Amino acid sequence: MEKVIAFANNGGFLFGVCNGFQILCEAGLLPGALLHNSNQKFICKNTYIKAENNNSSVTQLIDTTQALKIPIAHGEGKYYADDETLAKLNLNGQILFRYCNENGIVNEASNPNGSIANIAGICNEKRNVFGMMPHPERASDDELGNTDGRIIFESILESLKK
Repeated sequence: MEKVIAFANNGGFLFGVCNGFQILCEAGLLPGALLHNSNQKFICKNTYIKAENNNSSVTQLIDTTQALKIPIAHGEGKYYADDETLAKLNLNGQILFRYCNENGIVNEASNPNGSIANIAGICNEKRNVFGMMPHPERASDDELGNTDGRIIFESILESLKK
């Protein structure tokens, strides 16, 4: 992990999904923590998220009004941050994704795991370390019957061209 942390601290791009998100938080590369789901059960299903903004390489091509159907599969997917951290994330535009319903409305009913403020993904202040709980790779190929996650990878690839 020392080399991963040094890579990130030197501006290297990191993208952690699910357990990868958890590891990035535990390593101190992203703020907050991932806790057991509120229902204390493993959840595996499709859910909806929407991009909060377009200010990152992960979200730059995403329509912020569109709900993306992305699978989740986790037992410890409940994002938590204290009030000070949450305020800082909001102020800096570091919240990338929030859980929403199929119409893009963020509400408590659309939060599958109890994440604070429906947070499904965040980035660090430098915008080079990204983490999200849902699995966009499981929704990025026609063979999978869902391509909503593809736009996330297209955004990343587009940012690499710059």
